[in-house]
Amino acid sequence: MSKDLIVKSNHLIEASYYLTLNEQRVILLAITQVYRKENIQMTDLFKISAQDFAKQFDLSLDGVYQELVKVTDKLYERSIIINQPDPNNPKLQKTKTRWISSISYMPDDGILLLSFAQAVIPYLTLLQREFTQYKLAAISQMTSIYAIRLYELLKQWGNIAKREVSIEWLKKQFEIDDKYDTLFNFKARVLTPAITQINKHSDLQVSYTQRKTGRVVTHFTFDFSPKLAIETKPKTPKKRPQSETINGVLKADIERLARAGESYEQAAERIKKQGLV
Repeated sequence: MSKDLIVKSNHLIEASYYLTLNEQRVILLAITQVYRKENIQMTDLFKISAQDFAKQFDLSLDGVYQELVKVTDKLYERSIIINQPDPNNPKLQKTKTRWISSISYMPDDGILLLSFAQAVIPYLTLLQREFTQYKLAAISQMTSIYAIRLYELLKQWGNIAKREVSIEWLKKQFEIDDKYDTLFNFKARVLTPAITQINKHSDLQVSYTQRKTGRVVTHFTFDFSPKLAIETKPKTPKKRPQSETINGVLKADIERLARAGESYEQAAERIKKQGLV
């Protein structure tokens, strides 16, 4: 089982929330541990070490623990809105919950221990159907919070390869309904950097087109697919230069076995007759 596998319910993928870059990283690093355990309980703790965090996201270790403490303190206050959380209860339109319910500190070891909120746990464990998975490495080099969110949505849509969404819906998922009023600003600050980073760092290649309703752009259509592996021709092994021979005997052997006063040719003939090599 992969140690860096992210597995989430699609309800969680399509939930509305806002997390900073390092808050997302903390959550994702904890989620990789969930999938490796069985029978997750609310009291289970998930270790976030400064060393693992710095290694996973290619950061200097200096000051990482102190930064993690600040990040998780803010993360403790963050909430997430899960839409249509229970398909068996259509009257239940949304659930609002915190991401985590506790933080424990081990400063001497540079470690934090987190527990997920009770309402979040089913969306990380009860995953018989409608879930999304990907490798943490696919987003480790991303620095745009929207790149990570958009990447997850694309992975959730699986092999569809084309998906149209309204700009209003996308901004709601990112919890930026009241920001970037103009299309230019939204594309410049959110969409373009996200797509650039997905194409650069992940296993997907994505592009998009726009659709108007009347005179106003209201929808984006995303085209995406797994990146093709670059085919390379197998390298032809370089032939080692043949060692020099004289009369069918290696020169190195002649020099090693020749007698005083013998020419190379005489030594070669004697060596062959005597079967010395």
